Formats: sequence, C-alpha cells, structure tokens
Amino acid sequence: MIKARPNWLDRLIEPIAPRLALKRALARGVIDETRGYDGAARGRHTQGWKASATSADSEILNSLPMLRNRQRDLERNNPHARKARSVWVNNLVGWGSEPRPSSGNPTLDAKAKQVWKEFVENADADGQLDFHGIYEIAVGAMVSGGESLIRRRIRRPEDGLPVPLQLQVMEGDHLDHMKNGPLLNNHVAVQGVEFDAIGQRSAYWLYPQHPGNSWSTAALSLQSRPVPASEVLHLYRKERTQTRGVPWGSAVIRSLRDLDDYEIAEIVRKKTEACVVAIVLGADEDNEGIAPSVTDARGNPVEQFEPGLIAYAHGGKEVRFNTPTATGGYAEYKRAGLHTVAAGYLVPYELMTGDLSQVNFSSSRVGLTEFRRLVTAVHWLCCVPMFLNPVWRWVCEVAYLAGKLPVPYVPVTWPDLEFESVNPIDDANADLIRMRSGTMSWDDAVAKTGRNPDDVMMEIVARLKKFDEADLVFDSDARKVTKGGNEQPSLSKQAEEAARIHHLRTVK
Repeated sequence: MIKARPNWLDRLIEPIAPRLALKRALARGVIDETRGYDGAARGRHTQGWKASATSADSEILNSLPMLRNRQRDLERNNPHARKARSVWVNNLVGWGSEPRPSSGNPTLDAKAKQVWKEFVENADADGQLDFHGIYEIAVGAMVSGGESLIRRRIRRPEDGLPVPLQLQVMEGDHLDHMKNGPLLNNHVAVQGVEFDAIGQRSAYWLYPQHPGNSWSTAALSLQSRPVPASEVLHLYRKERTQTRGVPWGSAVIRSLRDLDDYEIAEIVRKKTEACVVAIVLGADEDNEGIAPSVTDARGNPVEQFEPGLIAYAHGGKEVRFNTPTATGGYAEYKRAGLHTVAAGYLVPYELMTGDLSQVNFSSSRVGLTEFRRLVTAVHWLCCVPMFLNPVWRWVCEVAYLAGKLPVPYVPVTWPDLEFESVNPIDDANADLIRMRSGTMSWDDAVAKTGRNPDDVMMEIVARLKKFDEADLVFDSDARKVTKGGNEQPSLSKQAEEAARIHHLRTVK
C-alpha cells in the first residue's frame, strides 16, 4: 500500500475537499515510490541543497567575471595555483607543435612546409614571439581566464613579411560580457558572441582595448564593436553546450583560499606565541606592565609585543618561560587540502606540489598515464580544432593569395604530443616489439617524439652518407653493426656464405 505523509496544504484541503486531498496524497506517494535516484530524493538530508536548472550560459553570465578575477589573483599569489597552470601549459604546448603537410604531393608539401616556417618566425603581431610562443600565451590565458581570443591581422605587401599574416592574442576580457539579446537581421548576442539565424557564430563584440587597463579612460575604449567571426578564433574548453569558457580551477577557488587562510592563521598563532619568551616576576615599579614601556612622539606610554620579548611583572622572584604548544595534524590537513586542489585542477598531486614522498614507481606511472590521456584528449578535441587547424587554414589562404602556394589549402596532420618517458628503455623496447609485430609503423614511433617522420628520415639519410664518406662506423648504424656490437656482415659476404652452404648441401 502506498502511503504519503500529508503536508500542510493537504491538511488545509481535507476538511473542504477530502477526495481531492486523497488524490494528492496518492499521487505524491506514487512519485516517491517510483523515484529511482537517491540524489533526487527530498527530505531532511537534502534540505538547503539548491540545484538550479539553468543553462551553462546563464550560470557563466552571473559568475565569469568574478571567477576570472579570483583565479588570476590566486595565480599571482598562491604558488600551487601558479604551478597547476604551468603544468597544464607545459603538457599541452611544450616546445610547440609542428604540422606535417599531407597532400601526397612531395613538391606541394615542401612548399607548404616552407611557407609555415616563414610564418612561424614572424607570427606575433607584437613582434616579440614566434608562433609557438603565441600558442603558449593563448593556452595559458585559456587555463587562467577560461578562454582566449586570437585575431587575424592581414598585413600589407609593403610591410615586408614573407607571409603577410600575424596573430594577436587577447584575453577573454576583450569580449563584451554584457552584450546579450536580439540584434538586427534576426541575430542574437550571447555574452558578446553574435549568432546568426541558423545558430552559427557571425561576429565577436570586442573592446578596442583591455577594459582593465588603468590608463584607458576614453569612452571609446569601453564601447565594443563587432568583428567578423572569420577574423577571430575563440579558444576554450567546452564541458557543456556553452558559449564562453570558465577558469580551469573554478571548482577549487574557495578551497585554495581556505587553505591560504588556514596557513596564515597558523603562522600568526606561532608568531603570537613566540612574542613572549619569559615573564620575570618581581620586577621594579619602573617596569610595570607585561611589555617593555615605550613612548610615542608625544611622550605617551605605548605597550607592544614582539618576537623574543621578556616581560616584567610584580609579585615574586621567579622567571617563568613560555612554551609554545605543538600543532598536530597540520601537515596531514595541508596534504589533504592540496589533494583536493589537484583533483579540481585535474592534475596529479605530485606534479602540482612536487611532493614525491608518498609515491613509488608504479603509482606515479599510473597517475601520469591517466593525466596524459586527459592532456591528449584536450589537445585533439580542443586545441587542434579550435586553434591549430584554423591557423593553418589562414596561413594557406594568405600564402595562396600572395602567390606562394598553388592551392588555397593543403591537407595537414598534427603530431601527437611528446611526453618524457618514465622508463625509456622499457618503452623503447615496447615500441620495437610493436614495430616488429606490425602493430606500429616506424612513422608512428617517430611521431610519438613530436618529430616529423619525413624530416627524421632525410636527416638519417644525409648523416649516414656523411659517415660513409668519412669512413666512420658507430653502434647506431644498424647496416654495419649488430645489436650486440659485432660487425654486420656485408651483403656480398652474406651471399657468399649462402652459396657455400647451398654447395655443401648439394654435395651431400
């Protein structure tokens, strides 16, 4: 039998319409019986749990500026927040990413490769970094502020650039957060991003200058203007169907702040306890009080505490020393708090803190493997489609218009991320076994290092040719030296040995 406890409304309705009250109670009982998730149950255990049904954009609208400002403040002043950011940037970017043109036409691929090389050296609109440095800034801004914007800057021929294209990296603050609602031509703006009638991005409403510049007082600098979406890249990690990104440490901003406050409180407590070293009882009347007597500029007495203080008080002839109490559990609490922070940043605790005291080889390798899977996923599902591929298309388009490429686009392949091996010998042997068994190609093995297989092959061919001309033999030359270090028999000697064995078998 389904029972449901009547609420105040049922008790109010029951004297007037008992049948309606009964139907309400039965319906509520059925709902309670059929609810399948404890997390959806209602009762005293879930009172005060506010779970809104708002969209991701609505949540970001109300929270993004404060989240971004607090996250940046933590990265300026908290070493763990700063290290977590650097862990993500170092693993996602490293020394950069080199594309591999893959049209199948060696001549076209070589031209595209040369065009990219010329672009990389002059990619920064500020004239300070190359393309890889720009990539690092863009990813760092995405981690800290949740997003970054990359604007295409087409240059004139008289500017003298080999490829007349440069990139300008901007923080998410440039995007007008309060630009929302219907626009002309059935377009709509969502936090500064303009969408057309079919839901595609058509423009970004950008401020001419960073709105946080202290010297920017002109009214024009605070008026956003639309920039075509074809001229801007919006780099952020999508975790829901959202228009803007949020800082990657949003889940643990409060935890980091609380941990800072706890550590400061412990330091203040220790300093306070250390202020009084001893109290001398039976002091002279000229030394009244519990602290040395000092005067201000007007001659008024002032009492103060300072580390190492010995205070004097009346009543006795003994000295009592102060013994600060020991703090138990401080290290354990801090370690547990940093584990929480590392989980919120999605990075291993050991990488964020540098604390390797509680790990062994196996556990550290398991943690790194999972983190590298996540980094690889972010690289291929976020950075490549939102940044690397569009920049490559821009370069090809501009090079085609400048007459440097015969086609407006050349197919491209981006290498896998390069990770330092925890056990290089075992990993190298594993790759060798995969290649010998046919489950991995030589190109795949080289691509794991972040290098272009074609470049590596050409380097090997050129270097071996120079070795032969100089009559040099190294252990790395598998043509002449076996794995055991012995001299590799030449092809003619192998043929002679095979002929001798065949002759012996024929005679027998």
